[in-house]
Amino acid sequence: MTANTPTNLNPDIEAEHLNQEATASSLTEEQYQHKMQRRKEVQQKRVAQASQEKGLIIVNTGNGKGKTTAALGMVLRSLGHGYKVAVIQFIKGAWEPAEKAVLSHWKDQLTFHAMGEGFTWETQNRDRDIQKANEAWETALNYIRNPDFRLVLLDEVNVAIKLGFLNVDKVLAGIAQKSSNSHVILTGRGAPAALIECADLVTEMTLVKHPFREQGVKAQPGIEF
Repeated sequence: MTANTPTNLNPDIEAEHLNQEATASSLTEEQYQHKMQRRKEVQQKRVAQASQEKGLIIVNTGNGKGKTTAALGMVLRSLGHGYKVAVIQFIKGAWEPAEKAVLSHWKDQLTFHAMGEGFTWETQNRDRDIQKANEAWETALNYIRNPDFRLVLLDEVNVAIKLGFLNVDKVLAGIAQKSSNSHVILTGRGAPAALIECADLVTEMTLVKHPFREQGVKAQPGIEF
């Protein structure tokens, strides 16, 4: 550690101090090696202190692309570990998305329900949208309550809550029934404050550029579906 970095800090704060120090290009080889050694020691300290295991409530929200994609990465990891996984799609069901076809190779571990009927501007039937969202939620509850399922992905459920198809208190009460070691991921724009407050891990995807908006590029297989 350099002379400017305190040595009696919380490991997280100490790591931030190290990140704020001089960049690698401005350090001598000896200074750089010393800094990396301190970073290694701090990281080992942080890992050693993080000994708790628990099932997480995870929220992927924001206007940027990638919320479902990130969640599906966790799905694949869980499948790779041999865990049972359930995916319930609240909005995108009419698409019969490609990920459903790919994930069908894990029939013994994965249950996939595409229960929506498409985007609201396509369905144009609020009562039926509410009905389908609540049917999807009742299906999701069966897996949330089942301790055999290590991961449950509620895809686009945040949108269903935002549009008033599902009550946020009802969702919070439902996910509170999960087992202590299972994880629930909730994706979609506009996650309500109460859900964000309840969650253990929240990621907001920020829209910087999008080819549809800036260039008129349509949704493409392998990228959007």
